[in-house]
Amino acid sequence: MTIRKTLIGAASCAVLALFVAVPADAQNKPKLDANGMPCNGGLDGARQCLKAGARTSTADHPYRDGGESDGRLYGPGRGFTLGAKELIYAAVPGSIVVLDAKDNYNFVKRITFEQKPATLPLESIAGMAASPATNMIYVSTRGHLVAIDLLTEKVVWSNAYEPGTCCERAQVTPDGLTLEVGSDLKNFHRVIDARTGAVKGIIQTPQSMFIHNMNMSPDGKTVFDAPNGITMTVADMATMKAIKTITFSDHIRVFVINHDATRVYANLNNLDGFEIADVKTGKVIKRIEVPAEMWKAKWADPNLHFFGHGAPMHGIAMTPDESEIWIPDAINNQVLVYDNTGEWPVLDQKKSIPYKDPNGWITIGLDGKLAYMASGDVVDVKTHKIVGQLRDEYGRNMNSEKIQDMEFDLSGHLVRTENQFAIGDPKAYAARMAAQKKTKEARN
Repeated sequence: MTIRKTLIGAASCAVLALFVAVPADAQNKPKLDANGMPCNGGLDGARQCLKAGARTSTADHPYRDGGESDGRLYGPGRGFTLGAKELIYAAVPGSIVVLDAKDNYNFVKRITFEQKPATLPLESIAGMAASPATNMIYVSTRGHLVAIDLLTEKVVWSNAYEPGTCCERAQVTPDGLTLEVGSDLKNFHRVIDARTGAVKGIIQTPQSMFIHNMNMSPDGKTVFDAPNGITMTVADMATMKAIKTITFSDHIRVFVINHDATRVYANLNNLDGFEIADVKTGKVIKRIEVPAEMWKAKWADPNLHFFGHGAPMHGIAMTPDESEIWIPDAINNQVLVYDNTGEWPVLDQKKSIPYKDPNGWITIGLDGKLAYMASGDVVDVKTHKIVGQLRDEYGRNMNSEKIQDMEFDLSGHLVRTENQFAIGDPKAYAARMAAQKKTKEARN
């Protein structure tokens, strides 16, 4: 028994000695340079081995490290290695202006897709959408639907379909392979193969004449086709058939839908505000008006003129988690912010965002952190402050209502983009609901 205790004690001492020795050995182990070779001197910022004392700065030998340039250590986008890009694409007649979202929105290039003699006008832009599946961006003009390869920047196809019937804003299904695009103020929408431009089917909207704006549910199953009129058509993408209509009190302008496409929030002519419709019942359930003293007398005065596409406002955006609704108030040149966390949206005038140039659209960027205004202003969604400006190569404000915030990988392939209509996002909404529930439980 004594011998066994002696052996155990000796073993414990050996383990303890080893435990103490290892750190000492590690301390004496030479440093390795970027190539894995021992360095008995010092490593500079690029992990290159210099003689001992060479990195000491003196009056006769001033020294500073040359920076971090080892791509193996720091990964893509550091040192000499190029990183992935986030770019803003803004469409104007005949071309797309590309700006660098990670470099103060500096001008990158202009992609020209339509050229005509100076005596002929360029086709006006009606909308823009993009697909990671095809690596194409699609521009709707009043005349054509144009598909542009994002890597070659060449037009892949440009279709007029039946002359005089093309095209309004389009949206892409979640798989990126199908477009649903409005006709040019007619009473139908086309379902288009995103790769070839071929027509897959027609969604007839007989009660929605003068088709203009549209929206698609996040799951891609339902589309909302609105005219420059009072009746919206709701259709099923699988069957390409209308399933119901929703009639508003005046002509429908820009509109958004929530995360599960159960509610529609629509701008209307002669309303500084919006109406809310329940999709299940097909009925308008709430009218939200800006306080009367802010707009009604001004709108009633025929001698006053406002930029709002013939309405007191043109544009509506929902933050991805649906906590706020933003509208550009053309009467007072400001974006109004509504708190949408309660039963009905409530105006919070402390969060209003003034603008100078005309603003008829709001696009919420990737991850919901920034909002891009048609006025060219870039707004921080959390602080409601203008933090940037979109300008072309001549320093002019972009003034485009067709903007895409797009992220690319190192090979130049589109990874993701936002929806040109700022609709509710299922994941962001679920995260907000979960956070609110957690907070409520903690209080209880």
